[in-house]
Amino acid sequence: MSVPLYQAKAELFRTLGHPVRIRVLELLQDGPKPVRDLLAAIEVEASNLSQQLAVLRRAGMVTSQRDGALVVYALSTPDVADLLAVGRRILGAVLTDRDGLLVELRGDGRDR
Repeated sequence: MSVPLYQAKAELFRTLGHPVRIRVLELLQDGPKPVRDLLAAIEVEASNLSQQLAVLRRAGMVTSQRDGALVVYALSTPDVADLLAVGRRILGAVLTDRDGLLVELRGDGRDR
């Protein structure tokens, strides 16, 4: 029995619901990186990074391959970078709207 599309989408967004995972995806937008580089850039415990990378791998958002002693991660598809860019635009629009509301609230005090 297959999972309904809305449930699959919800699971995708749950996968994005962790700051370390978002940061990993952002770093991988510039190209594949070994775990040591990700670890240096993110400043979390190695075990925590490993757990978050496993979640991203299981969700199909990143791929990994061994290069000698190194494990190198990459985005599974350029669409992941596109999703992050859209999220940034949405966040910008939401924050702009909130700024507008704040200005309106600080205005003359009358509801419109």
